[in-house]
Order: sequence, then C-alpha cells, then structure tokens
Amino acid sequence: MSSKILTTLCFLSLTSLAMGQPFTHQDTLRGSITPERVWWDLTHYDLSVVVDPKTKRISGSNLMSYTVLDHAHRMQIDLQDPMQLSRASQDGKEVTFEREGNVYYLSFPEEQMQGEKRTVLLEFEGKPKISKMPPWDGGFTWKLDKNKIPFIATSCQGDGASLWWPCKDHMYDEPRGMDIRVTVPADLFAVSNGRLMDIDSSQTDLKTFHWTVKNPINNYGVNVNVGDYVHFSEVYEGEKGPLDCDYYVLRDELEAAKKQFIQVPMMLEAFEHWFGPYPFYEDSYKLVQVPYLGMEHQSSVTYGNDFKNGYRGSDLSGTGWGLKFDFIIIHESGHEWFANNITYQDIADMWIHEGFTAYSENLYLDYHFGTQASADYVIGTRMNIQNDRPIIGQYDVNHSGSSDMYYKGANMLHTLRQLIGDDEAWRGILRGLNKDFYHQTVTTQQIEDYLSEHSGLDLQHFFDQYLRDKRVPRLEYKIDRGTLSYKWSNCLETFDMPVKVKIGETVEFIHPTTAWQQKDIPKRVSEIEVDRNFLLRAIQVE
Repeated sequence: MSSKILTTLCFLSLTSLAMGQPFTHQDTLRGSITPERVWWDLTHYDLSVVVDPKTKRISGSNLMSYTVLDHAHRMQIDLQDPMQLSRASQDGKEVTFEREGNVYYLSFPEEQMQGEKRTVLLEFEGKPKISKMPPWDGGFTWKLDKNKIPFIATSCQGDGASLWWPCKDHMYDEPRGMDIRVTVPADLFAVSNGRLMDIDSSQTDLKTFHWTVKNPINNYGVNVNVGDYVHFSEVYEGEKGPLDCDYYVLRDELEAAKKQFIQVPMMLEAFEHWFGPYPFYEDSYKLVQVPYLGMEHQSSVTYGNDFKNGYRGSDLSGTGWGLKFDFIIIHESGHEWFANNITYQDIADMWIHEGFTAYSENLYLDYHFGTQASADYVIGTRMNIQNDRPIIGQYDVNHSGSSDMYYKGANMLHTLRQLIGDDEAWRGILRGLNKDFYHQTVTTQQIEDYLSEHSGLDLQHFFDQYLRDKRVPRLEYKIDRGTLSYKWSNCLETFDMPVKVKIGETVEFIHPTTAWQQKDIPKRVSEIEVDRNFLLRAIQVE
C-alpha cells in the first residue's frame, strides 16, 4: 500500500467532520461556549468507571468540581447517545435534568453564587459507541488478544470524551487535575493517565485501578486501556531531573517492546532540545499498547504500530528517512508538547496540534540525523498535501479544517524556519511557545502573534495564505537579457513572502508581491534556482 493511500486513510475522520454538511443546533451546542457553560470554571474531575468486557457496557460516576464565575442555576453537561445520565446530585440532594440530544441541562434547586466552590455528582451507564475505525472514529474498541483475553481501549479526539463519560466537553476549559478509577475483571489490568496510586483487590472477581493526574488535562486526552498487560520501566535524566517512563504492553509482546521502545529516550532527548522540558514530569511518561494505531493521550500515549519503524512499516515521505523512526512513538509523543501542553480552544485551530507535531517528526530527524535528512523528509511529505480546503476550520461548531493541517502545516513551519534564518533563534521560539503557553488553551491568533513578535517578522499575510486559503502560492518569473521579472500568483492579493533564490552563483532573498517586479542579473543567467525549503511552486513563464 502506498504512503499516499495510508495517509488518506489516516485523515478520513478529519475530512469527514462536517465537510459539505450543514451545521446543526447540536454542532453549536457542542462547539460553542454556551451560556450554560460560561458561568462555571471547571477545576477537577473524579471519574470512576466499571468496564464489563462481556456485555460491552460501562457504568460509573463523575464527581465534578468547579468554581462559580457568575450567578446561574442551569448547567450544560455533555454525554452522547446511547450513553445515559442516570442521576445527578449536589450535596446529597437530587438535581433535576432534561436532555436535548447529546446535551443534558442540570437545573440546580438553588442559584449558584459567584465565588462558590461546588461539586456535582454525575452518574451514568450504557453501551458506549463502538469505534469502527479507531482512532479516527471515536468510541470504545473491544478486541481479544491472540490468547483470547479482552483487549480494550478508548479513543475520542474530535468526537469528544462525552462519547463515554459525562463532562464539560469543550476544549477551552480544562480541570487542574483528575482522579480516574477503573474497575475491571480481576484477571485484567487497567491503565489510564497520570500515576498509578492504588490497586484495590478487595472484591473477589474485580480490581479497581486508581490513577491520579496532577496537571491540567484536556477531555479527549483522558483514556482507559484494559488488557493482559505487563509492565517495565526506566528513568530518563531530563532537563527537569529524573522522568519516570513506564511501558505497558501485552504479555506476549514484552521482548518486542523492549527493543522498539529504546526510541523513547531518543525522542525525549530530541524534543526537550527543541521544545523544552517534557511538560508532565509530575505525571510521568507512559507508552501503552492498544488494539489500534495510537493516540496522544496525555501522559498515557497509546501505541499500536506493530513494533515497526515508519507508519506500520511504510515511509510517509517516500525518502527512506521515515523508516529511521517509529512513527507512533515520535508523532504521538510530540503531542505532549503540542496538544497536551499547548491545547487549542476550538477544534477549528487543530493545526496547532497537528502542524507542529507533524513538524516534530522532521525535528527528531534533524537532531539525530542532521538538517539535510530532516529537510528531505519534510519536503517528501508534500506528496500528501491535497489543497482541498483551508487548514483552519469553522469556529463554534466543532469543525476541523483540512487534513493538510499535518504536512502542509509542517511545511509551512519549515518555510518559516527559513525566513527566520537562524536555527538557534527558531529553537528559542519553539521552546518559548511551550514555556509561555505552558499548560494553557490557546487560539490561532495567540500563536500567530507570538511567532510574529518573537521572529521580528510581519507574518499576517503569510498565515492568511497558508492557513486560511487552500492554494499553494506560485512564483512566476521570466528572464530577458539581464532582467529578472517576478511576482506571486495563485495566492491572496496581499501575499508578500520573501523567498531565497540562487541567481548564477549568488544566493539571496528576493521580495515578490502580486505585482511584477524587476531586478538586474548577469546576462549569462537563463534561469534561477528557488530554495526547495520554501513551500511554493516556481514556474518560468514567457
């Protein structure tokens, strides 16, 4: 199977999210900061869930803590059909609720007063949606391993955590921390986010695994993985000191995992160099085997790449460099910096997660194999760019942009590196992003403004072209008896990016606009060479 086909399969769910479809009231309820959401600030989740592999049902509760920001009594809670909210209570008193599609409206008997710190207990049950193509189609994956032992995992980016548990399912608001308790049959092991605090074996046929997250966490980053897991670990001496690295894999895969996961310290070394310290030392780093390809669940990165380099053995760049690393270990771990540390507020800005993380593949190669290798790789991934629609989606309706957010986004950032022209300055900007937006939710505008300010460049038209327009700009030029004429076309009228070219033996920047400009060059020069590191198309015209 070609890498182009593989990549297309990878992005099916992204391109299907509301593409060509009218948005509904449910889309607005899910994707916007509604009046029933805005008045309260989420502070903590205490999630308990019982997983029954035989019936494929789950049940449990979520004790949700929050601070009241403004007087109100009606709260929006998200939980998607066919899951059911069975009961809600506050301080032991029943809270009435009504359902509107995938939204429950809780009506508190007393007005919630500004400044109060409150909790509400949400009890739920049902047979959660089964994912048909995880992780791009959200839900539960119920499988059996080769020994016929249950092998279960969740994945819900895009579709939302409310596929299986009740929560405030909008990315703008994150809890400061979380407790997760997972109860499973006693012969199974349950892995979730953060650190394992306790295993309760007091029931004969069940075990409850208590995991604690001490950092802010986005909803889709919360996961549950159940199987016949064995554990091994190591300590990475990182920028902030010892970092616990824990690995959970199926019993029969232990030796394969020990060989393949040697790439984890290599990943940490490269990404701490480029992006700064791993953002979740308090919660550890985990790599957890699952029955699907993988996902960036915070401090619980899931892995299903068959212990092979590349993307299931394939090179998405077509250059050979993509086989020098395990795609899932590198890409999904890169999301710990861009997705989990720096998190978009609206899925329309999903490029912040995927563009930077696709670019991190390139930077991993740069660190371990050199700049030439990394350039070859990221330029090679251009064959996956579709130019079908803008990278930024539509706001307030839970709608992501084009799957080009991955490799068009990566090549946009690679181009920006060339414009800055100083690799240490570029590294400082990447580290600065993770420091200045540490554990925050952000907008595209914040990221654009930061990159403009810290690069010293006016990047407004640059970002408008690559993020908000689907076209790749074309550099048209012609040479006539010692005169070079050039301009931008196939772009916004305001596009004005400088570009590095080789004219004869001289390498320099020219500054095209959408109007023809001219420059004297040696009469012996009949063509120019445009730097391949810039994302554009160059054509010599008559």
